[in-house]
Amino acid sequence: MFFDNQHYFDFVDKCRAAGINVPIIPGIKPITTRKQLYVLPKIFHMDIPFALSNEIDQCKDDKLIAEIGVQWAIAQCKDLMAKGAPVLHFYTMGKSTQTKKICEAIF
Repeated sequence: MFFDNQHYFDFVDKCRAAGINVPIIPGIKPITTRKQLYVLPKIFHMDIPFALSNEIDQCKDDKLIAEIGVQWAIAQCKDLMAKGAPVLHFYTMGKSTQTKKICEAIF
């Protein structure tokens, strides 16, 4: 799971340099609540880009946050697909509505 595609591309490059040639599947998690800005980095030891957290911090409710999360994930997916990611994995966490919106936008 990551919110900055460069982390995925760097990881793939390191794996390829080490001789690992299996497909490496990117994991996409659309942010749906403000709490996830703090919980996800602690649990998964990853960073949330300032641009994303700043945009979410300005939202008044979770409905707007979920929409920002969807739009961010759509942009991520389009970039990953354009640059050759083998497939996409979505962490739905019981929130399939956001994943459906993402898939409708990218496929």
